[in-house]
Amino acid sequence: MNSKFAFLALATVSAIAFHGAASAQEAPICTDRPTKSNAVCTVPQGAWQVEADGVNWTRNKVGGVKADTTAIAATTLKVGLTDKSDLQVTWTPYVEARTRGPGVDDKLDGVGDVWVRYKAQVYAQGKATIALIPYVKVPTASRGLGNDKVEGGVALPVSFALDGAVLTFNPQVDLLLDSDGSGRHAGMTNTINLARPVTSKLTLIGELWTFTNFDPADTITQFSADFAAAYLVTPTLQLDGGANFGLNRNTPDVQLYVGVSKRF
Repeated sequence: MNSKFAFLALATVSAIAFHGAASAQEAPICTDRPTKSNAVCTVPQGAWQVEADGVNWTRNKVGGVKADTTAIAATTLKVGLTDKSDLQVTWTPYVEARTRGPGVDDKLDGVGDVWVRYKAQVYAQGKATIALIPYVKVPTASRGLGNDKVEGGVALPVSFALDGAVLTFNPQVDLLLDSDGSGRHAGMTNTINLARPVTSKLTLIGELWTFTNFDPADTITQFSADFAAAYLVTPTLQLDGGANFGLNRNTPDVQLYVGVSKRF
């Protein structure tokens, strides 16, 4: 499996949905970035959308050892299948993981895994909207940067339109490989995300994120406080950036990123 997988998967469905591309240009772009929450919106039927990190850098420091992970150009390619569903493929062409400290200086680099997701709006009534997002991870990462196993899960973002803001809850359940490779276990993610436009182009976002990994060897829970901003350059072009801060010792200390999204 390589980067051709992403383009082949979306090229297949684009032939079905292409006829709606022109009308898609009328709606402003809506993305699953920034922050870790998923949006309940989908790409309009027949439209293509690219959502990409420029650089995503994470640091975790334990004692005198620093672990830095840098991902370059992690890109999600989406195509609208219907008015309320889309298909998404994500791939990172370059990841570097480096660990440095007393007597330690290790580096791994290469490509990342491929993630395939299907998103569908399953409920929209009044101020509430719910989407369903099943996903699967295809193990394409270079040695040492992934676990070489297929994993998957499902997310259920629930969004409420408030006066001048949008509140989103995003529970997600994952089926993950045990650390000893002998079986599978659950992981559970939850986010509380509040997004508020401050101008017609600029939106500020705050989020609380938690993830619990129920590995039989050891249950680990992570927490972070995440902040981001998104700027609408044109109705179909968005720039964004953010910072995530770990709130316990199991969570990376800081994560910084910038990105861009464009609909075609």
